[in-house]
Amino acid sequence: MIALTGSGEKLFPRPVCYGAWKELPFTGSVVYEKNREEIMDLYPLWNSMRIAAISCVLVFFCGIFLAYYAAKLPSAVKGILDVVLTLPMVLPPTVCGYFLLLIFGARRPLGRFLAEYGIKFTMTWYGGILAAAVVAFPLMYRTARGAFESFDETLAYSGQTLGLSNTYIFWRIRMPACRQGILAGTVLAFARALGEYGATSMLIGYTPGKTATISTTVYQLWRTNDNAGAFRWVMINVAISAVVLLAVNMLEMRQKRVVRRKI
Repeated sequence: MIALTGSGEKLFPRPVCYGAWKELPFTGSVVYEKNREEIMDLYPLWNSMRIAAISCVLVFFCGIFLAYYAAKLPSAVKGILDVVLTLPMVLPPTVCGYFLLLIFGARRPLGRFLAEYGIKFTMTWYGGILAAAVVAFPLMYRTARGAFESFDETLAYSGQTLGLSNTYIFWRIRMPACRQGILAGTVLAFARALGEYGATSMLIGYTPGKTATISTTVYQLWRTNDNAGAFRWVMINVAISAVVLLAVNMLEMRQKRVVRRKI
């Protein structure tokens, strides 16, 4: 039996379990009697999936936009821009998290300014979106830029001679021709965001039911000698990543069959 208190639950959250309310005889006290079979708290899975999905959407559009215009820049300017945009890919994730704390920390000018409008990236679940997007962005940017650079510009010029707008050419001609690189970058960015630990732990920490992700939960369970629980979450992460990669491979094989039939 676990006696419930008002403030004690907030400080020491109880594990998720099956049970029922029960009134003790003679005392009138109400307690929560749990069954022996505990269930797994799935909040880290939900939190990791929404952080990875939202950050992947942000990285998708930002990566495509910057990659498209970077491909048109002179070589010298492109080289400098590449260093700035791909630096998070080679830096340790904890260093990226440290820089994010320097910028968005509660005691930093930008952090205090955003706090006045109720926006706080430290110790909040949506701060994980920022951390995951920063770390996953270089993967999307580099693959998309490579795809755009290999695009045959004569197709775009032919569309212009037919009076097609640049927007139409981009979404109906350029993007379909570069879809393999774009798809690869999107999958890599999602997988990287899903498994992000260093920058996420630096910026949002670990709070059960609030900021916990799969990666931070694995570390916390391992740190408390719960190897069985940590292994379960590891297998969940591996299963999700395998399903995503399998789906991408199936799409690529389907696309190749369609191309062969047209030929």
